[in-house]
Amino acid sequence: MPLFQPLPMPARFPQSIDETQALLASGEYVADRSLATSLFLALAMRRPLFLEGEAGVGKTEIGKVVAQALGRELIRLQCYEGLDIAQAAYEWNYSRQMIEIRLAEAAGEKDKAKLGAQIYSDEFLVKRPLARALEGDSPVLLIDELDRTDEPFEAYLLEVLSDWQITIPEIGTLKASEPPIVVITSNRTREIHDAVKRRCFYHWVDFPDARRELEILHRKAPKAAAALSKEVVGFVQRLRKMELFKLPGVAETIDWANCLAALDRVALDPETVNNTLGVLLKYRDDLERVAGEEAERLVAEARAAAAA
Repeated sequence: MPLFQPLPMPARFPQSIDETQALLASGEYVADRSLATSLFLALAMRRPLFLEGEAGVGKTEIGKVVAQALGRELIRLQCYEGLDIAQAAYEWNYSRQMIEIRLAEAAGEKDKAKLGAQIYSDEFLVKRPLARALEGDSPVLLIDELDRTDEPFEAYLLEVLSDWQITIPEIGTLKASEPPIVVITSNRTREIHDAVKRRCFYHWVDFPDARRELEILHRKAPKAAAALSKEVVGFVQRLRKMELFKLPGVAETIDWANCLAALDRVALDPETVNNTLGVLLKYRDDLERVAGEEAERLVAEARAAAAA
């Protein structure tokens, strides 16, 4: 018997890899077949999809596009250092509980067990993204940049990702009637524990090749001239082969193409490239390495490749 059994696919879910690729395309997301395969399997088997890769390659966008294309609510948990259960899962509304206690005492209520049951109820529970995702109608839960949190929070996630539930000591277990669609992203600033990855289907989101990046620009930067888009892609693809502190992602390529179109450029020229490098590169050392003669060389190579 296989370890993982696919569940019946809801009517609106894609029924094949091709349909999954088309679903992403309907949200203007240009995905390769390997990504579409990973997403299809994650949806079919109700497993979280763990996406890892460099910043700016489109990991977060996948969660957004899936929610939009499937007509599901998007619940986003943006991770950061120090994120705790109170912000990620739930917390008690202590101010309302105190008011309830004082009102009960003023009314002569002396049964502490009854009072405790009253104040530790759903009415006083403030539900954060994880809890909301479990009680929702199979929303898309986007756990973004998990690598920014610490290991204790990863450990807390294990119950959610394994059993689709959260244990609340005061009242019991909050369990999903239908699993949410979970997309987890990581920029790999640190390694995520194997216990988390084991509960997910894993996919490494790489930089796109020139053909796919050009298709992305046609969709995301439609005002850029066709010749300019080719040159932009050629320039960025060459930049990514250099030893830079931070390689430009697809997000930077899109921003740069849109900026050049806003400047009414129809082709790359060294002066404009030098003046707009800050759209692509975010560190001073990278800017200094590329500006000037190196930028001129890259422009010449990109223009020659686009014309070929």
